[in-house]
Amino acid sequence: MSKRLAEETEYGDSLCPPGKMPRVMLPPRSPQPSFTSSRSTSPITVEGKSTPQKCIAILTSGGDSQGMNAALRAMVRMAIYQHARVYLIYEGYQGLVEGGDAIKEALWYGVSNIMGKGGTVIGTARCKEFRLQEGRRTAAYNLVKKGITKLVVIGGDGSLTGANLFREEWPQLLQELVTAGRITEQEQKDCDHLNIVGMVGSIDNDMCGTDMTLGADSALHRIVEAVDAISFTASSHQRTFVLEVMGRHCGYLALVSALGCNADWVLIPESPPSDGWQEKMCTQLRRSREEGGRMNLIIVAEGAVDRQGESITSQYVKSVIEDRLGYDTRITVLGHVQRGGAPSAYDRLMGCRVGAAAALAVLDAEKNAEPVLVGLQGNRVIHSPLMKCVRDTQAISTAMREGRFKDALKLRSGSFVRHWTTYRRLSRFDKIPVVPHDKKRGLHCQISSFQDPDADITRPLRFVVLHVGAPAAGVNSATQAFFGLSNYHGHQVYAVLDGFIGLANGSISLLTRADTLKWSIAGGSHLGTNRAVPGEKDLQKIAAQLTKHNINGLLVIGGFEAFQSLCVLEEARENY
Repeated sequence: MSKRLAEETEYGDSLCPPGKMPRVMLPPRSPQPSFTSSRSTSPITVEGKSTPQKCIAILTSGGDSQGMNAALRAMVRMAIYQHARVYLIYEGYQGLVEGGDAIKEALWYGVSNIMGKGGTVIGTARCKEFRLQEGRRTAAYNLVKKGITKLVVIGGDGSLTGANLFREEWPQLLQELVTAGRITEQEQKDCDHLNIVGMVGSIDNDMCGTDMTLGADSALHRIVEAVDAISFTASSHQRTFVLEVMGRHCGYLALVSALGCNADWVLIPESPPSDGWQEKMCTQLRRSREEGGRMNLIIVAEGAVDRQGESITSQYVKSVIEDRLGYDTRITVLGHVQRGGAPSAYDRLMGCRVGAAAALAVLDAEKNAEPVLVGLQGNRVIHSPLMKCVRDTQAISTAMREGRFKDALKLRSGSFVRHWTTYRRLSRFDKIPVVPHDKKRGLHCQISSFQDPDADITRPLRFVVLHVGAPAAGVNSATQAFFGLSNYHGHQVYAVLDGFIGLANGSISLLTRADTLKWSIAGGSHLGTNRAVPGEKDLQKIAAQLTKHNINGLLVIGGFEAFQSLCVLEEARENY
């Protein structure tokens, strides 16, 4: 930081006009302070406070994930803002058992500039000692000596289960410490309870009680970036790639990345493929090539199994493709690349929101309060019973071990099931018969403003899709998904170039699967777009084109101009 001299300003020795801003005293030039040290005390000063300060400790355990540091920063600053003392426990439960320098107090500025860092700056480690009661007794001693009665744990179901066991044994552990003469009866009285709040940090997104876990979104970014890079070299050589992703016994990363990257086939542990899946997969890959595709992509979750519970490896999938199709096939195992790197914007924001809520939850907890899990559901921060979430998560693993895969799929969140259903429909090349609307709820009901209510809606329909307004990321993917689902139900989709101007001028053509093969990885608008809103002179031409091509429905993707355009069409329905 360059040194500012007082004579450089017109206000003498002040760096800002007197009476308008308080003078900010910059610290002298010095080495970067360590993480838990601060250049100054917290900006929140507490004067004349008669009650003792609450003390909380924070640790990260299990596998690391992006977003942990954002949550850590939010918890530290929110707790300090609430006049509490905050301790950071380094190296997870190992540091809790070791004590000493592994438990350090954190100050306000000590957590600056960590939000954009991946992993966890306070470290994480497995700890065999904490699994034993002697180790937990030592951990209790270390907390009591610092007056800590509130603990926030960021980790997976194993780490959170261990924290709950620690809480349940707390009175017994303290009594044993008193008996051994390691703590006094007054210390036992002052720390007679332990409050626990949990947060899920895992790229697997495998925990019940929250829609998303810290790190899952960032891991998806890594997978999508890898697929984008692979797709170009695969297309150049007309190769097939088998991509193995992490997730342990949860197929979230594999499923959502397959949906977002338009993969030809995906294997997840919650829904193993039926017998004979090898032939079905090869048929799917062959049809993709026949439709004009130059490459194939198969995504395999690391925990993928068949109906008999036998593991399906990437190597096995490769051998099936080479033996039955003869395609040049390569394997890419992403591994810990998915955990690394800076967190995404979503994980940073989620870490801030959930971390701040966790600090408030643990500070407000009563002595005998049950532990809670702080997460997101429907983009809202919620508190759920910690052990219920753990039991529900473990029930999924039990169902999969016992071969009850339908139950396992149902136990996942609703969004997981919807993703799975959507992927299966969008990835199929065959079509299902068009059926009446009462058997396919919502599919044919009120399909468009142009649909005659008395018409026979069991026949195949024709839709038009166009883009209006400024291009935006995801426009092409939305168009591709609309085409895929319409095609799955036996309908036809027409593409219009250059918005409503193109529709009025007749720039309309039938869309095919080959046209949309790589749309998911491209930005902008493949169809072209503009901000023109149809005027009076355009309406007659638009109506003529819709009549000429016998169009039943219109999908407009865009911003405010798209809304304006549809309002114009709505008002003109009396005349057309």
